[in-house]
Amino acid sequence: MNGKLVSVIIPNWNGEKTLPRCLAAVKSQTYPHIEVIVVDNNSQDHSIEIINEKYPAAKIIKNNENKGYPAANNQGFKAAQGRYFMMLNNDTEMFPDCIEQCVAAIEKDPQYGSCATKMLLDTERTVVDAAGIAIFKDGLSIGRGRKESADRYNSPAEVFFPSDGACLYRRELIEGIGEYDEDFFCYAEEAEMGFRAQLRGWKSIYEPRAVVYHCHSASTGGGYSPFKAFHVERNRAWVVLKTFPMRYLLAVPYHNIIRYWYQAWGAFTGKGAAGKFGQQFSKMSLLWILAKVYLSLLVSLPGVLKKRRTVMVNAKIDTKEFGKLFKKFGISAKEIALKE
Repeated sequence: MNGKLVSVIIPNWNGEKTLPRCLAAVKSQTYPHIEVIVVDNNSQDHSIEIINEKYPAAKIIKNNENKGYPAANNQGFKAAQGRYFMMLNNDTEMFPDCIEQCVAAIEKDPQYGSCATKMLLDTERTVVDAAGIAIFKDGLSIGRGRKESADRYNSPAEVFFPSDGACLYRRELIEGIGEYDEDFFCYAEEAEMGFRAQLRGWKSIYEPRAVVYHCHSASTGGGYSPFKAFHVERNRAWVVLKTFPMRYLLAVPYHNIIRYWYQAWGAFTGKGAAGKFGQQFSKMSLLWILAKVYLSLLVSLPGVLKKRRTVMVNAKIDTKEFGKLFKKFGISAKEIALKE
């Protein structure tokens, strides 16, 4: 491990439209100690040629299939030599001092295992995509400050965990709590890791001077789809089953019902993610997706409970401290249901 080196890990799948700008921003970083690792999930476009042209020093790991976002990042962890891991979506553009600001922020406290950036929407550059993530009591998470004015998030703050579209991890964090859960494939993987980190006593810092533009959902091919709806909801349930103490796990159905009510209202009024989904797909398809989610949960339950035992036996905070996470970093059912 190199004590000063930051390993920039970029998972890629058919990113030829966004990679040139992403790699140019990496090349322009003021922080001098950087290595770049691109993990390609069997892209069928010109991604590899673009990487070789725009950043020939990058290490490329090429998969012969799409292994998913968590698995690609885990491959990056294994290949990385740095003390820090800069997680970076291929549809982002960092400000030149972004990595430098992240390193300075995370080094202020040894309990900071991660640093969240100020991610702004590329199409609305004064609007927040994520300033860390916020959590709801049924396990769902969303970008903190999503679709709010960037001026509201100009101060450093402790947050639950970063959005891993652009953030910095300590190597010790990953070595201590473990890598991403590859079964998630995409969506909610950082929330699950965040709960594991909090259970082990790690903290996360938000640094507003580390600015990143993000083409929201460009790397997965769109904002609202049955694919995304299924994975977000299925993975939310996995987060709960793996990481919630029993007292909070038993309360999840109650919070679920409240959120579903607001989402149903959103679907019929055109508000929130459910409303946007309903504009493109039939409202009945949402019920079909939920049915598939709960069938998938039934099939996966034995394996998820096995993972839960490992998480819980290593927890360092008690149930009372766990509950405080929602007071410090939580979001209401109405707000999370009606945000886009």
